[in-house]
Amino acid sequence: MMNRSFFRAAVLAALLPSALPCVAFAQTAPVQLRPADQGWVSRIEDTLGKVTTLQARFRQTAADGSVTAGTATLDRPGRMRFDYDKPSPLLLVANDGRVVFQDRSVDQVTTLPLDRTPLGLLLRPEFKLSGDVTVTGFEHRDGQIRVQLVRTQSAGEGSLTLVFSDAPLALLGWSVVDAQGRTTTIALSDVHLGGTVSQSLFVLPKAD
Repeated sequence: MMNRSFFRAAVLAALLPSALPCVAFAQTAPVQLRPADQGWVSRIEDTLGKVTTLQARFRQTAADGSVTAGTATLDRPGRMRFDYDKPSPLLLVANDGRVVFQDRSVDQVTTLPLDRTPLGLLLRPEFKLSGDVTVTGFEHRDGQIRVQLVRTQSAGEGSLTLVFSDAPLALLGWSVVDAQGRTTTIALSDVHLGGTVSQSLFVLPKAD
């Protein structure tokens, strides 16, 4: 069985890299986008900006190759829930400007401001890939688009790469490189957009 402390670290790396110790790394320059690439970036901004609710299965691959799965629910702006399949005791909920990560097996809770996490980029009211976000990489091939991002003023916290299909344009998942250089990926499947989501899902967990 995977070491539990490593498992918690893998989850935090995928979703809350700012919760991990930060080491200095070089600032990454903005990528030079061709007009066609900039067109795709604009379409991505428009497509994600129109998403209100999303429900999907997720598959998480940690830096050591270990794989876990669960159910993701997003309600934009500002709310999200990641339920890990049993027997995992892990739960992550974003709401009220905070992200709360809970390990129910040891009653341990980690809380961070939403705007310090990659989730903050996905859940903000207006999805923009400019200003406080810098596009540092762009790739379009084999029917997929990858857009690498950093927070403009804090690239040392790590990078987020969003992955999309191009026809139709749809979010497939993302990968995070944390401040230690470790990569964790989230792949989405069985994605459902729109519809009503129960707000009870987004009640922030508390330690007993």
